[in-house]
Amino acid sequence: MKSPRFPVTDDHIHIDPVNGRGIEAAKDFLRAGGTHMFLVSKPSWSLSVHPDAGPDYARVFDETLRVADLIAETGITVFPVLGVHPAEITRLTERMTLDEAVEVMKGGLTCAAGYVSEGKAVALKSGRPHYEVAPDILAASNQVLTHALELAADCSCALQIHAETGPCTDIVGLAGEARVPIERVVKHYGSPDTPLHPSLIAKHEGIEQLVREHRRFTMESDYMDENSRPGAVIGPKSVPRYTNKLLEQEKITVDDCFFIHAETVEKVYGVPIRLS
Repeated sequence: MKSPRFPVTDDHIHIDPVNGRGIEAAKDFLRAGGTHMFLVSKPSWSLSVHPDAGPDYARVFDETLRVADLIAETGITVFPVLGVHPAEITRLTERMTLDEAVEVMKGGLTCAAGYVSEGKAVALKSGRPHYEVAPDILAASNQVLTHALELAADCSCALQIHAETGPCTDIVGLAGEARVPIERVVKHYGSPDTPLHPSLIAKHEGIEQLVREHRRFTMESDYMDENSRPGAVIGPKSVPRYTNKLLEQEKITVDDCFFIHAETVEKVYGVPIRLS
């Protein structure tokens, strides 16, 4: 395999050897031209973890780090992102009170922040349900999100946000109160209209315009790696393939590739993006 001319970074991907294709999916990413990935921890239930307290999430995080080590052996640079999926609140309230669920999720995020502080992960993940919920669930979810922002400030790390479709403008105020730089608050599955940092699905129609405007954004596949949903959201080859397609069509340049996949990533996450 020839050395890549430029880095290609997937800002949000899951690799799951238990429920999906695992390392073979990561190798697909590599063969397509991918060089760096942000490996995001999966929801607890997908790994048969049913937390009753914050430290129970350590099983999810340890599995994420184990998979990261396996992926790194292929030659891909892996940056773990750990957190508590916002849909956990719906699952948890099936077997405990809303207040208890909030405390469990906050505890899970505190646990994740410990990994970041120890240098085992580079960023946190939180948010609020992307589906319609009752007002009390939404208010509780925003409490959890606020805690995540405060932890990100304490750790001086980025926070990936999983939330409803749209700009999520109100999170700017929450981030300001927590003293997290807004460019380090990443709207996963984002859109160009967000004031947060947009992480766009690789095939997003707004990418070309953002390139022309020289606006910062990152690209992701949100590949779930679940055999029950093959290829969802889009496949592991998508970010490198789409980047190369834009390059071949002369809609972006090699300099643009470095700006998107290296310079912007370094600014948001504070990690080095280098070609070996």
